[in-house]
Amino acid sequence: MNDWQKSSPDGASDECLEVRTADGMVEIRDPDTNDIVVRTTPAKWEAFLLGVKAGEFDHFVA
Repeated sequence: MNDWQKSSPDGASDECLEVRTADGMVEIRDPDTNDIVVRTTPAKWEAFLLGVKAGEFDHFVA
């Protein structure tokens, strides 16, 4: 298992998630509770990241 990594580039934000790989899966959790909130495949995670970079989810925060 890999160590958890914060989603914010500088690691200073309080509004972030943590991500790691474990058993060939990608796990995402809320560091405030340490509960795993999502477990997915690397391929689906990559597709999600590409969608974020392309702005496909911007309407959720606008």
